Amino acid sequence: MKDRSTLQMNRTQQYIMQMRPILDKSALFSDGTGDYRIPMEPKENESVKIRFRTAKDNVDEVWIRTGDQSYLMQWIESEGAFDYYEASILLGSAPISYYFEVRSGFLSCAYDRYGVSKEAREPYYFRIVPGFSTPDWAKGAVIYQIMTDRFYNGDESNDVLSGEYFYIRTLSERVPREQWEKYPENFSVGEFYGGDLEGVRQKLDYLSGLGIEAIYFNPLFVSPSNHKYDIQDYDHIDPHFGKILEDEGELLTGGEQDNRKATRYRCRVTSQKNLEASDAFFVEFVKEAHRRGIKVILDGVFNHCGSFNRWLDREGIYEGRDGFAPGAYVSKDSSYRDYFGFKDQEDRAWPYNRNYEGWWGHDTLPKLNYEGSKALYEDILRIGRKWVSEPYCVDGWRLDVAEDLGHSKEFNHQFWRDFREAVKEANPNALILAEHYGDPKDWLAGDQWDTIMNYAAFMEPLTWFLTGMEKHSDEYHPERIGKIYEFEGAMRHYMTSFMTPSLLCSMNQLSNHDHSRFLTRTNHRVGRVECLGGAAAGENVDLAVMREAALVQMTWPGAPTLYYGDEAGLCGFTDPDNRRTYPWGHENRELIDLHRELIGLHKRHEAFRTGSFQFLESEDQLLCFARFNRKQQFVVIVNNDDRPRSKEYKLFRIGIPKEGLMRQLIVTTKMGYSIMPCYFAVENGILSITMQEQSAVILEYVGKSL
Repeated sequence: MKDRSTLQMNRTQQYIMQMRPILDKSALFSDGTGDYRIPMEPKENESVKIRFRTAKDNVDEVWIRTGDQSYLMQWIESEGAFDYYEASILLGSAPISYYFEVRSGFLSCAYDRYGVSKEAREPYYFRIVPGFSTPDWAKGAVIYQIMTDRFYNGDESNDVLSGEYFYIRTLSERVPREQWEKYPENFSVGEFYGGDLEGVRQKLDYLSGLGIEAIYFNPLFVSPSNHKYDIQDYDHIDPHFGKILEDEGELLTGGEQDNRKATRYRCRVTSQKNLEASDAFFVEFVKEAHRRGIKVILDGVFNHCGSFNRWLDREGIYEGRDGFAPGAYVSKDSSYRDYFGFKDQEDRAWPYNRNYEGWWGHDTLPKLNYEGSKALYEDILRIGRKWVSEPYCVDGWRLDVAEDLGHSKEFNHQFWRDFREAVKEANPNALILAEHYGDPKDWLAGDQWDTIMNYAAFMEPLTWFLTGMEKHSDEYHPERIGKIYEFEGAMRHYMTSFMTPSLLCSMNQLSNHDHSRFLTRTNHRVGRVECLGGAAAGENVDLAVMREAALVQMTWPGAPTLYYGDEAGLCGFTDPDNRRTYPWGHENRELIDLHRELIGLHKRHEAFRTGSFQFLESEDQLLCFARFNRKQQFVVIVNNDDRPRSKEYKLFRIGIPKEGLMRQLIVTTKMGYSIMPCYFAVENGILSITMQEQSAVILEYVGKSL
């Protein structure tokens, strides 16, 4: 039997619950954007205002809970259907994590980055690192990735010559200009099409017209391969991408394939005149890009280098040349000896003592030995500073296999802390963006990388949702197509690994140089080019799904990044087939026009760059989300089904009144796309819409009437 006090408490609780509406959890909201954190990127020892939104007259108290303190938030205003609460926190230098506790009568709940929950969930806490910020230009920036050799040949005088290199048992081959659209060979490290920086310069009008705001270049430094992820000299732009002013020496053929004697090769890419001219050309290129409002990001391959690297010089390219110290492979007394992890055998003569550590065991990719060489450590920091400083003035680094650098996570983290400090000291607006798979939280703690290439919270979930394909085209699982629970769960979980400044500049790609082209994934062909043939990559592709993907890419939080040619309908299986040449003269013009329209929408509306994000009522094959701030509200709907779908959406929780109009800004369909405006009524807070099969739409709230 219950005692009298328990009965009285139950009666009081019932009375309070009758007087107050049930807690509306769908109205609860806060994030790290400028509407809910002022300033969004606070400095050390600065006061930050944190805001929280509830339904109007719906809660009694809102608290901010940190590890050791609690802050009662004060009501500051009502607008429409919402109340807004605020509390100020004086920061020090240490990071803080927090969540919200909301109380209404005897009910309470927690709110974190994942959303509403019964209890606090520490992995999903909000986080502020005082003093951490990402460059404003990078937030929502439209980036264009270029693999230079495959983009456009603007200067034939700097082309690699057939037979110029002998590398990984392969003679270099110059692909004739008339065979520009030839599919890359399966093992094509020595296959050169002649694309160069002059070619990119000549196409800047095209890129500016498309609307891109930054170019991310695959490596540009001296290297004997077409992809250049095996750097030979970090201090210079490869003359084959820049300028070749002197070309002396004899081209070796037949049995003379020994680069220790290749005088022409040595002259071309070690000639100081060619190197200086190439660097100077790059300086002018960056200036021209900047005049057009286009930033430049370089690829930093600092985990490993190439066996041709002047520090190692396994091929003897620099041996005996004026101005170059002996390489570590040439002399055991080399000043670069500890740059590499040699497995010394003291009981053997020097010529046998050349066994060094290679990345993943590849002897053409010697791993750099940071733990063993303070000089190497400082040299790479110097290089990091050099290229973001005068006269080069590049705007950021993309860091290749950044998690692999060093031999332990602890060392890895310390190096990137020092790298960040060096680069930001030289250029505070430089972006530090890393290649990373999986959960990046440890590296996005505010003291290392700014952000990452966004696989886990963009490319992978979106590819599974729209195509059922693995990103290399190695697997097809039709049962995963359109599974909203899987898609939404992955996106929600991995997006919480980013602090907001990092999320807003994360590199959101559909394809890149390491994975199959997204358009090829739409044909559900499993395999690689060596088995299927190059033509299969373009067979039975689904442009309607490609249009859906492009629309999501341009409206999702982050920096939408096009891999050159994706916008023109370029296909390809995974590496090397994904590195086909840009199809000049054979572009899909309709797809380019669609990208131009979507990029324009993205750039014109701040909510797409730095606004908040919420999933709305989605279901299998039917994705709906919103991008919004206090002034703009957009709804994005994607019907990936092969039949029309009708749905009602509640819009009040993104700040749209009960009665109003939504304007269609763009719609994609199986037939193409349209920018003809049409209007949808919001009645009693509900938007009713029928989506055509395989279609996507962007809707903007425009007010209560026209």
